[in-house]
Amino acid sequence: MEKTYITVIGLEVHVELKTASKMFCGCRNDPFHALKPNIYTCPVCLGLPGALPVPNKEAIEWTVMAGLALGCRINKESRFDRKHYFYPDLPKGYQISQYEKPFCVDGKITIGDIREIGGIRKIRIRRVHLEEDTGKLMHRSNTGNTSNTGNTSNTGTKDREQVTLVDFNRSGVPLLEIVTEPDIRSAGEAKAVAQKIQGIVRFLGISDADMEKGSMRLEANISMFKGLALPRQGQALPNYKVELKNINSFRFLERAIDQEINRQKKILSCNKAVKQQTFGWDTERQELKPQRVKEEAADYRYFPEPDIPPISLSDRQISDIRNQISDLPDEVFEKLLKAGVSEQAAKVISSNKAVAEKIIGVIGVIGEIGGDNNKEIRDIGNWLMHHQKLAETASAEELVGMFRREKAEVVGDEGQLGKWVEEAVTENRKAVEDWRQGKEAAMQFLIGQVQRKAKGKADVSLVRNMLSSKLANDL
Repeated sequence: MEKTYITVIGLEVHVELKTASKMFCGCRNDPFHALKPNIYTCPVCLGLPGALPVPNKEAIEWTVMAGLALGCRINKESRFDRKHYFYPDLPKGYQISQYEKPFCVDGKITIGDIREIGGIRKIRIRRVHLEEDTGKLMHRSNTGNTSNTGNTSNTGTKDREQVTLVDFNRSGVPLLEIVTEPDIRSAGEAKAVAQKIQGIVRFLGISDADMEKGSMRLEANISMFKGLALPRQGQALPNYKVELKNINSFRFLERAIDQEINRQKKILSCNKAVKQQTFGWDTERQELKPQRVKEEAADYRYFPEPDIPPISLSDRQISDIRNQISDLPDEVFEKLLKAGVSEQAAKVISSNKAVAEKIIGVIGVIGEIGGDNNKEIRDIGNWLMHHQKLAETASAEELVGMFRREKAEVVGDEGQLGKWVEEAVTENRKAVEDWRQGKEAAMQFLIGQVQRKAKGKADVSLVRNMLSSKLANDL
């Protein structure tokens, strides 16, 4: 009889905040646009002796805002701690983080849909805390000095030397960490939670949460146990967990978790114990790579940061931060559905605050100028789903005019579109490979290539579906 296993998954989502300066110093917070390495640095973010950290007030307020948006309780008394570990990207030998008294605790996030099988699932948020980011390591192969080969010949050869370089432009960038409880049961649920968090922080305007750049990074902790039902609240979970680190794509998150679930099932089915350890995701090989034995909290030797006094927040301060939060993606999604936008378009549009606000304006324009409101609102929602960049710049009135002009000329013939899709995939193999490597922008590039062949008149929704099917079948 086949054994049944329950999967237990917790997520850690790391989000770089887009404050003007770093977390504990006045250096510019712009690591992705720096013209060269190590130009946005100072004694504080380089960890030089005698340098004293000064907390970034805006980063603290944005952390509290994120906690409130995630339904957390805000601790009025918080503090920073030192988390010790030794790695080249951490110049001080410790990271200023939070441990016992984070800013935000006991939140929740909902995934799923009441209209779908399985309905709504509530995932608890354990904590939302603030810390400083590390430097960035770059591994390269350089040409070494001429050396003797050891043969009788005096002819020298140039060895290839593996080196690791460090760029400290990212060191000290304010880093928000959102930690869930182990309530997630599948790779698909983990992806949904991560996407929901990305949408919330983008709506709050505190980060672009761009996974390709690295301003949002994912880690998953996975364990399994035999059984048919989840343990009741208070019962012990498995006494181990395997950590999957630094994943930079939702698709890779799903693949990595599914691979780890299959690996653990094989071990448990042989009545062996799963070793607690850390894996990294190898993007090129599309597989997990063992890194080290996973640390416990005691290994980090946490203690209160002596150079930063405890942080106190008043009820008034928390209330003022709460008042800065407008509608979040869930509320916007429901508003769009009520107005007549399709469910698929509402999901996409509600992930982009600027586009969501623009379509609400478009809905108002259509109501004023007349027409078959419900059908046109649904159609323009589907259209805007694929023209988000345009929606960010054009006015509501301009968008309605462009939509009505384009609608009369759109190409929806699947035979013709299929021919263009085939050509775009064949002619742009690098973009196809980029898509397989998790670069979501590659799909937009391929759609653009089809649109070029169609002179801008292709039905984008059909093109996207056909490309997705073609690329999936070619794997």
